[in-house]
Amino acid sequence: MADLVVKSTVKEALDDKNVAGDFYEALNDEVEEVLEDAARRAEENDRKTVQPRDL
Repeated sequence: MADLVVKSTVKEALDDKNVAGDFYEALNDEVEEVLEDAARRAEENDRKTVQPRDL
């Protein structure tokens, strides 16, 4: 899957913290998993629209 996180935005959100290079890949994997889970819940509820309650 494509990159789901924007490195510059993550770095900005973490303010004055250093960010390890492999952090972004791990974060991207976590986001991908959250999205897959949300899509599965929507499908289980016979919806094609993913909603906040699916998170």
